[in-house]
Amino acid sequence: MFFQNFMSTPNPDIKKTALEVIQKEQLAINSLRKSIDDSFLKVVEILYLSKGRLIVTGIGKSAIIGQKIVATLNSTGTPAVFMHAADAIHGDLGIIQPGDTVMCLSKSGETSEIKVLVPLIRKMGNLLIGMVGNRDSFLGRSADYILMASAPHEACPNDLAPTASTTVQMVLGDALAICLLKLRGFTPSDFARFHPGGSLGKKLYLRVSDIMTHTLRPKVSPEQTIRDTLFEISRNRLGATAVLDDKEKLQGIITDGDVRRMVEKNSNLEALCAADVMTRNPKTIPYDELAVHAYRMMQANKITQLIVLKDEQYVGMVHIHDIIREGIV
Repeated sequence: MFFQNFMSTPNPDIKKTALEVIQKEQLAINSLRKSIDDSFLKVVEILYLSKGRLIVTGIGKSAIIGQKIVATLNSTGTPAVFMHAADAIHGDLGIIQPGDTVMCLSKSGETSEIKVLVPLIRKMGNLLIGMVGNRDSFLGRSADYILMASAPHEACPNDLAPTASTTVQMVLGDALAICLLKLRGFTPSDFARFHPGGSLGKKLYLRVSDIMTHTLRPKVSPEQTIRDTLFEISRNRLGATAVLDDKEKLQGIITDGDVRRMVEKNSNLEALCAADVMTRNPKTIPYDELAVHAYRMMQANKITQLIVLKDEQYVGMVHIHDIIREGIV
């Protein structure tokens, strides 16, 4: 009923409005190209060579963007701390230590908190970077270096609500973080150290050996009966068994699906053995390979388990349920 009433009520073209917002924000991002100037390059150099931290501060929506920039910097190898501009002038100014660089975010560069805070930072002797939308503002004139984050217009139809301007700040912050990441030679392994939790971190550090069930190692010989094979598959609950010769060398794999298909084709099961059913040259994965690579192999080959090898010896299986249980996918 609500939906029917909503659609029958006179309202602006919602789709058109949404597309206009996207277009305005795209224009604002495109305008950032001219902000990648000598001042930007100098800021990157300063932060790369700095022995201290980057203290990011701001007020209102800029403060929220500042927190996101700090999170991105910390996760990509640049130590950063967020300091709210209002709290700074009520005691949090002690966050700033000698050797730290301060970056202040402000669209106008003229807010009252910024006007109080900036002279205090200057008095402390710390280098000040202004990410500002107006070069001629109080912040623009006071900063040692300026990162221009101006948006031609806000996405708001009244050109008031911070929308395009905050998008520009975020994109400029991302550009700063990724430039520093590249200068530091920050690798996926480094990223994993800072992201040990959640699916992202697990993709970067969890290995097959970490997630497979080490107590389950289903195996049959090529001569064993189909009955024995079914029992081994059921007993180990991995949906498959490896086929090994008398020297423990891998010969193949038999899945429960292989057995079902064989049953459909043959009436005389007693005459069959494991060698008649197995798939030769099965898909294998090294014991110390990343678990996410195991998942990709399973997806690419449309299978649910892989033979795990350690020093070319069969040590067990990794099942897609192991990967799902860990939240990697």
